[in-house]
Amino acid sequence: MEGLFAVGILLFLMIVGVPVAWSFAGVLVYLTFAYDANFNTLMLQGYRSIDSVILIALPLFVLTGYLMQSGGIALRLVNFIEVLVGKRKGGMGASMVLASGIFGAIAGTATAAVASIGTIMVGPLEKRGYPRGYSSALLGISSLLGILIPPSITMILFAVVTRQSVAACFAASIGPALLLIAGLILANRFSVGRLFQEVASGAQDGLEELPSKGTAAFRALPALSLPVIILGGIYGGICTPTEAAAIAAFMAIVIGFFVYRDLTLKRLSSSVIAAAETTGTVILILLFSFMIGRILASERIPQELTETITSLVKDPLMILIAVNIFLIVAGMIMDDVSVTVVVAPLFLPLMVASGVDPIHYASIVACSVVIGANSPPVAPILYMACRIGQVPIHKAVMPAIALMALVGLPVMMVTSLVPQLSLFFPKLLGLM
Repeated sequence: MEGLFAVGILLFLMIVGVPVAWSFAGVLVYLTFAYDANFNTLMLQGYRSIDSVILIALPLFVLTGYLMQSGGIALRLVNFIEVLVGKRKGGMGASMVLASGIFGAIAGTATAAVASIGTIMVGPLEKRGYPRGYSSALLGISSLLGILIPPSITMILFAVVTRQSVAACFAASIGPALLLIAGLILANRFSVGRLFQEVASGAQDGLEELPSKGTAAFRALPALSLPVIILGGIYGGICTPTEAAAIAAFMAIVIGFFVYRDLTLKRLSSSVIAAAETTGTVILILLFSFMIGRILASERIPQELTETITSLVKDPLMILIAVNIFLIVAGMIMDDVSVTVVVAPLFLPLMVASGVDPIHYASIVACSVVIGANSPPVAPILYMACRIGQVPIHKAVMPAIALMALVGLPVMMVTSLVPQLSLFFPKLLGLM
């Protein structure tokens, strides 16, 4: 009963506008008094939980995302992809999807992808005939490829709170990411000519004019080298995810300053400050969630939840579907960090008892975040995409729901029901 009341407190605080981190603090205060927990012990345990080398990767990848935006890296990636596929039917929308995927392979965050890719592409998309509401919806869901394509901040957090291998969690979401990319490109191609008419491109419609594929590739080469360095270093055993994050941030600074020369000291300072603010919020949420988790674990709440659900539902398939639905609903009213560090670990014992591998479960959680972050009432990524696209939210809701129904949900169901999709790459790379 106390657990349900705690969830109610959390939702109430978030609805009335209390910042997410302090909403968790309110829940922590309630549970501390409800279960008569020792707050000093909880603080010590919480500090030890966030005192992790792995978590150093978090601010570094966030910083990399901001540096890509301010240092001109994102612009060169978009220009390169637009030259390759932009002139085909649905090519401009496909360019946004692919650019978001490559951006995710460097920065690992959806918010930075929305800001970077959206600022560059929404205007040109409108000139090509794409409605701003549709473009913003496509931007919102494609930006979440940063959660699926490694390195992923969401997967780092999941690995930390569930004590799994970060590299294995990274690899588990590659299959679903490729499936989501293909689905979004096909859905966009189907939409062109049916929902709206795409205007043939003359020049690059506001993008940097590139005379040839060779020139575009040459200019984008430093930016394209980043995902190769990061992923090659991690899966080649050359460096850890934390070391790869440091290399990515350093390379982004070097490329921004000395190659593209778009990065200035003022922009660097702004990027560092923005990354620090984002990281501070996430670390506070993580600290409070660890302390809440300690209370719940000591009171055997996850075990009781597992026993209750398994007593009501015997079929492992139905349990899997029920957890999928719960994760999506949780994602609709909570942000991705909250779902990953609080809700997802609660169901881990249940998933393991139902025969689901923890690494497979990681990719299921990532897919649920993709859907939840674009689903009202909270829909933080969709709201941000609408702000970047300068369009009212009601014009983007229906296209977003259509994309999630036709692409997002099928990808999540395939990910849930076909474990090989998630486990193929971890096994191929010898991570499990």
